[in-house]
Amino acid sequence: MKLRNLAIIAHVDHGKTTLVDKLLQQSGAFRENQRVAERVMDSNDLEKERGITILAKATSVVWKDTRINIVDTPGHADFGGEVERILNMVDGAIVLVDAAEGPMPQTKFVVGKALKVGLKPIVAINKVDRPDARIEEVVNEVFDLFAALDATDEQLDFPILYGSGRNGWMSRAADGSQDQGMAPLFDLVLEHVPEPTVEDGPFRMIGTLLEANPYLGRMLTGRIVSGSVKPNQAVKVLGGDGSLVEQFRVSKILAFRGIERQPIEEGVAGDIIALAGMTKGTVADTFCDPAVTEPIKAQPIDPPTVTMSFIVNDSPLAGTEGDKVTSRVIRDRLFKEAEGNVALKIEESSEKDSYYVSGRGELQLSVLIETMRREGFELAVSRPRVVMRDDPATGERLEPIEEVLIDVDEEHSGVVVQKMSERKGELVELRPSGGNRVRLVFYAPTRGLIGYQSELLTDTRGTAVMNRLFHAYQPYKGPITGRINGVLLSNESGEAVAYALFNLEDRGPMVIDPGDKVYAGMIVGIHTRDNDLEVNVLKGKKLTNIRAAGKDEAVRLTPPIKMTLERALSWIQDDELVEVTPKSIRLRKAILDPNDRKRAERSKLSA
Repeated sequence: MKLRNLAIIAHVDHGKTTLVDKLLQQSGAFRENQRVAERVMDSNDLEKERGITILAKATSVVWKDTRINIVDTPGHADFGGEVERILNMVDGAIVLVDAAEGPMPQTKFVVGKALKVGLKPIVAINKVDRPDARIEEVVNEVFDLFAALDATDEQLDFPILYGSGRNGWMSRAADGSQDQGMAPLFDLVLEHVPEPTVEDGPFRMIGTLLEANPYLGRMLTGRIVSGSVKPNQAVKVLGGDGSLVEQFRVSKILAFRGIERQPIEEGVAGDIIALAGMTKGTVADTFCDPAVTEPIKAQPIDPPTVTMSFIVNDSPLAGTEGDKVTSRVIRDRLFKEAEGNVALKIEESSEKDSYYVSGRGELQLSVLIETMRREGFELAVSRPRVVMRDDPATGERLEPIEEVLIDVDEEHSGVVVQKMSERKGELVELRPSGGNRVRLVFYAPTRGLIGYQSELLTDTRGTAVMNRLFHAYQPYKGPITGRINGVLLSNESGEAVAYALFNLEDRGPMVIDPGDKVYAGMIVGIHTRDNDLEVNVLKGKKLTNIRAAGKDEAVRLTPPIKMTLERALSWIQDDELVEVTPKSIRLRKAILDPNDRKRAERSKLSA
């Protein structure tokens, strides 16, 4: 059967996964009466809850005697490592662009990578039925983007489709017929995307996606570059430097058939398959015939920009809510994650029971923490820090700078510019984006953006949309003022009492509920001033046998501020930690004992 390999790339929320749903439906991958979840490719719980794609996944459809392998990719810049690897597997890409928003930072990032690899993209303008669609302008913006990314003349001559992924139609003209469904897209893929290039020689394949299957063990997905592979065949694994990683026999070969994966008797060059049977082979390794000696060159992956410490939980409540608490289990889990996720980097720190985890951004790291806590892990994590570098030529200190794109109502643009300049952001572009909104583009240091998302939504009454993308390493921009409030700390261990919380309300808003377990050194509220204050949240009401009218009214508490994981990570300071367990998220000081804390502060000041 003829083959085509295709990736769908776009910014977050531009409709990639919904488009794949319709392609599967209209190609006959589902039975008429088969019940299928919406966004069928988003398979894990976190993806379903957040409505975002986190892991790249492959599927396949058959159209006019040709099998089209489709890879759905994530849209957040934090998960860009997934997309960078996928581009080795495919020969063409559909660049999906929202008809109102136009090309956004992540579109720019992924398209730049795709053009560099030499792919000839198809541009699909999605959501043309939006009332604020500006189709012609968006097409011009896409062309300008391609030109700015040094596309070749052949790549600039891209075909364009218009349509609505949700309503299941695409057309060659913006006002074209909607009756043909997705047929124009399928036909254009067959016409425009080249057949996979097949090299001569024995079996060779580069690993692209790694997963653990409960029945088959480690499974690696990739595209076969040359030769073919059968079950029970001997295969060797070569590392990036040509060293032998392991030799194994293939226990099963699975190919994508619709949303199912079915065992096949032979994997042929050009096809995307999954192999089972290896124990050590991982992504970016070359899987090949024992006669092969040279590995396939893997695409370089952009380095991580944010790092955090993952520390064994040593609070008084450690081990009461989770069952995976020891440093060995946490270490094994982190290294296992780093095997399949090449954008993550794990290092053991000099302190015992602590690991440095570096990634692309807060979202990527918070998704890892959330996944671990759902698996029963308990751990403490520090505030995200940026990964600094030294310029090899001048020895100057460099820090990561991001391109920040903010769409906001015109009335709120002043406060956004002011807050971004406080965070050392530099305004490089300001233009109207229709509907009384403006688009602001800044170059700002990554460390200044940590925790800005929630503040931005407060300042703009929830109307602003912020997108970020790594821009470059530039000279250090100087100190940035962080959080101005101190914290309220518990001075005792026990359960918080409503009466005590009610009396402390003048000191600042609380972050705990009555009845919550607390311990000395745990953060229970936000102080209205800039210093930390120790308070007693266990103090009950002194009872007497005298009853007075109006004295014993029920205590009415102001609802506490609920800290989500992302908000907690961005809110804490360098001397504080977030304690994460399967049931709760608590904030605490890194040093719980007040005397030790004061000693540490004094030694810091004298140093």
